[in-house]
Amino acid sequence: MEAMREQSWQRLDLRTRHSRTWVRAAPWAVLVLFGLGCGGGGSSAAPEEVARGQKRFRQTCTTCHGPDAQGMRKLGKNLHGNQFVRSKSDDELVEFLRVGRPAVHPLNERGVDMPPRGGNPALTDDDLRSIVAYLRSIQ
Repeated sequence: MEAMREQSWQRLDLRTRHSRTWVRAAPWAVLVLFGLGCGGGGSSAAPEEVARGQKRFRQTCTTCHGPDAQGMRKLGKNLHGNQFVRSKSDDELVEFLRVGRPAVHPLNERGVDMPPRGGNPALTDDDLRSIVAYLRSIQ
């Protein structure tokens, strides 16, 4: 009888140790799974691509969106953690940047034109992809 009680305690101790391990690991597992499910909140692009996109952004987009993409009052929106950016694929964002959005568009909340290619016709599609990589990095 005593041996059975000892085995029960050993099994309970083993379960408790496994439970403690799971309790310590669970927060990390949730963060990893949440990050994977939500796109990670960052860019999967190479750091050089993100830096190139940030440079192009600062050359073209800062007039309305500010030098750090925090937005400008009554002009461009804050692009950090921006729901519109998060909801679009990279290709959709490139297309959006390519064509812009007129002030009269029903989804334009600021009433200010978002010009095609940010008003810089010299921006190539590769430049726009780099800007998207930068925008992904600030999500």
